[in-house]
Amino acid sequence: MRIVLPELDDPKAAAELEAYHQELEDKLRQRLELAAAGGGAHRIAIQHQRGKLTARQRIAYLQDQGSVFLELSALAGGEDGGPDVPSGGLVTGVLPVHGRLCMVVANDQTVKAGAYFPITVKKHLRAQEIAAQNRLPCVYLVDSAGAFLPRQAELFADQQHFGRIFYNQAHMSSQGIPQLAAVHGHCTAGGAYIPAMSDYTVMVKTHGRIFLGGPPLVKAATGEEVSSAELGGYQIHTQQSGLVDAVSDTDEQALDKIRAALAGPFQRDDHRGWRTGSEPGDTIQPHYNITDVYRRMGKTYQQRLDPKVVLAAVVDGSEFAEFKPAYGPTLVTGWASIMGIPVGVLANYGVLHAASAQKATHFIDLCVAAGRPLVFVQNIPGFMVGQAAESSGIAKYGAMMVRAVAVAQVPKVTLIIGGSFGAGNYAMCGRAYGGDYVFTWPGARIGVMGAQQAWSVMQAIGPAAAAGEQPDGAAEFQARYERTTCPYYATAQLWDDGLIAPSTTRQVLAAALASTLTKVPPAYPTHKGIVRQ
Repeated sequence: MRIVLPELDDPKAAAELEAYHQELEDKLRQRLELAAAGGGAHRIAIQHQRGKLTARQRIAYLQDQGSVFLELSALAGGEDGGPDVPSGGLVTGVLPVHGRLCMVVANDQTVKAGAYFPITVKKHLRAQEIAAQNRLPCVYLVDSAGAFLPRQAELFADQQHFGRIFYNQAHMSSQGIPQLAAVHGHCTAGGAYIPAMSDYTVMVKTHGRIFLGGPPLVKAATGEEVSSAELGGYQIHTQQSGLVDAVSDTDEQALDKIRAALAGPFQRDDHRGWRTGSEPGDTIQPHYNITDVYRRMGKTYQQRLDPKVVLAAVVDGSEFAEFKPAYGPTLVTGWASIMGIPVGVLANYGVLHAASAQKATHFIDLCVAAGRPLVFVQNIPGFMVGQAAESSGIAKYGAMMVRAVAVAQVPKVTLIIGGSFGAGNYAMCGRAYGGDYVFTWPGARIGVMGAQQAWSVMQAIGPAAAAGEQPDGAAEFQARYERTTCPYYATAQLWDDGLIAPSTTRQVLAAALASTLTKVPPAYPTHKGIVRQ
């Protein structure tokens, strides 16, 4: 039934009431405008002179065009809350990205250099609480000087103080709620853990910095003089520490990468469990075919092949979003689709080093969190050996990788295109690791090690230690050994699910993946959250 309002008895009195309430609204709008101005026009101008967007400009760019941003606690940190910290120095709220509602938490660098006051921490924690309750992905747009030191006693040590931010990130990640960060400026001290605890981190080359202690603190503590770029710039964190997953030249490019991540590897409908994001969708033929691959492959598995050559002839549109390309480059990781089925790909480009294994563990965790099938493309001599490799933790990080492969409760399909030797076979989801399918190309080889290396080992340990296992000469031994590593021997023993023609790879992988999409999700939680090992 329609509501019908009565006629006004006193139009003049009604007009006065209207003016009064309009004035209240106008005052509120003025306050909101002041808060939205952050540190004021001068500081915004400085931000722009540095080639940086403001926090609200970043949010406007991130959200879907023409959509509504539901800002939260816009007037926090005002005159009634102690020092004048417009909006608490933090902009938070709910917005859609590719139609998916997300929680955004953006530091306002124009307000006290984006430092965290007690009100800032409280506002940040409230945003995370809402996100956790409603399973909203969190996007952190980081540009912060860290804790405001004069008030450290009010924001550091208690249960609901600064440290709770990182605690919440860990718990949401473990529940499959994506945590993504774009580093637009400094992330200092405790603030460094926001991108470090995120599932996926993008850094702007020119201004992004991540360090537990900035140059002044380093000099005070150790006497070392170092620039901010040398201490925590993008080259350090993409090539050496492995903390950053992608870089960009501008704020806009960083936000584009976050949008792409939410539309791709982090896209998930929690009502449909692990299978989400893995159903067949629109498909685009690759721009290359197997002829292009053949023209770039060596005659034997010993000749190194960039796996992206193979992927270009297999994945939809030849599109591949690489993950951590500069870190652990002997393992190529990234996201793609095969006949409309989104997948995460791990492909060998040489021997596995400690950094490669670390990257693999991180990437597998991301795919498990998103319920995305894994495709392993094997062409691996094994793990790196030697004193330097052992001291770098190859055994430890290798164990973390094989453990991640073993417990990943998502569909897993393996393609062996070249060598598959030693623990590398296990790490890349060989038969022993319970994947759904293993397929092999005709030029592949599978064994503990290559025939020549095996002969050298047998020679080194000597006839007595070998217990008479090397009666032949080198040629005879290697020929006999080689026969048991060839793919025809392997497929005869059912070590794989088929020796396939490379030209049929795309169709075979798509059919195998499609058959896994009816798998029942595990009855118990297996995902531990994203951990940078």
